[in-house]
Amino acid sequence: MTQPKPSLELLRTLSDEHVLRSLMAHPRLTRAEISAHTGISKPTISDSVQRLSQAGLVVDTGERTTGRGRVGSYYALAPQLGAALVAGITPHGVTAEAVDALGEVHGQVRTPLEASSGPQAAAEAFTAVAEQLAERVPGRLRLAVVSAADPVDRATGRLVHLPDAPFLVGDLDPPAVLAGCVTGPVLVDNDVNWAARAEHQAGCAQDVDDFVYLHLGEGLGCAVVSDGTVRRGHTGLVGEIAHLCTAGPDGSAMAFTEVFAVLGLRRPSSTAIDVPVLQDLLRRHDERAQRIRAALAQAIGGVLSAAVSLADPQMIVIGGEWGTCPGIVTTLDEHFRRTPRPVPLAQATLSSPELTGARVRAVEELRSLIVRSARAASDR
Repeated sequence: MTQPKPSLELLRTLSDEHVLRSLMAHPRLTRAEISAHTGISKPTISDSVQRLSQAGLVVDTGERTTGRGRVGSYYALAPQLGAALVAGITPHGVTAEAVDALGEVHGQVRTPLEASSGPQAAAEAFTAVAEQLAERVPGRLRLAVVSAADPVDRATGRLVHLPDAPFLVGDLDPPAVLAGCVTGPVLVDNDVNWAARAEHQAGCAQDVDDFVYLHLGEGLGCAVVSDGTVRRGHTGLVGEIAHLCTAGPDGSAMAFTEVFAVLGLRRPSSTAIDVPVLQDLLRRHDERAQRIRAALAQAIGGVLSAAVSLADPQMIVIGGEWGTCPGIVTTLDEHFRRTPRPVPLAQATLSSPELTGARVRAVEELRSLIVRSARAASDR
């Protein structure tokens, strides 16, 4: 049976998408260059550029080619297409930036917070940074991608405050808070999940589709990547390992988070790990430092064994403020190699991986939104 030919409308839509994708990968191109990049004929590209220009999605930059031959006009994405907001919230503050469809960052703003600031102060900080960035970009903030150092409800994007969680911004609702500043969707996920995505895309876990990312910082977290996808679970709480049962300093069973209380490694009046104190201990070689290093290796080893049993990863990535301290991965590896199912350990390599992962997703979402707007314009 002969397959029906694609409609003229479908062909135009596909051509428009190819033009837009080419201009998203390059700041400016002539119609001839777009044709060369896409393999689509010059007349078809010319028709597409004309349609997209009329729809306000593409503009003639006013620049012209030089040299021999016919003069060509350079085209680019229209400035008014807007940008995406990329934001990260930690117990120390809200950091945000605006990124356009070319992946260029338009300024970064940071508002400090205290760990006990609460959801109202965090909401006000979110609003403030979004409003500042909205003034810096042409067009509007069309979507937001948020990284949160707290568990995130998968269905609503709200932050979830679990027992013994060290950060007190639980119940913050980023989609509701940003509704007045962002015209489109607000995507929210845990910072460890974003960090794992970044390491998979551009870090030590490139070309590894099955791995576990263990975050060791003020808080304790884990991301599970299976078949190249971060697994979030029914409610979005995959990897919340604070209450996972492991071996304590004396060998008795206890929650992972309690190990740090027993070792005296929590900040005063908080369940947050005292990172500066722990980092100092990991640099030392006296008897107390060696005892704590051994206790941590035993407790973390129990967590890693549970992760291997449940997720069957090819490798385990260790990140976080003290997870990347010199020697910590070596110490863990020496302990973990003696367990029944050891897998290779690797140290995370990227700086600010949670914002890097969120930024990549924001650019992808913004580009898809622009392509969909071209389809909507052609339907009118």
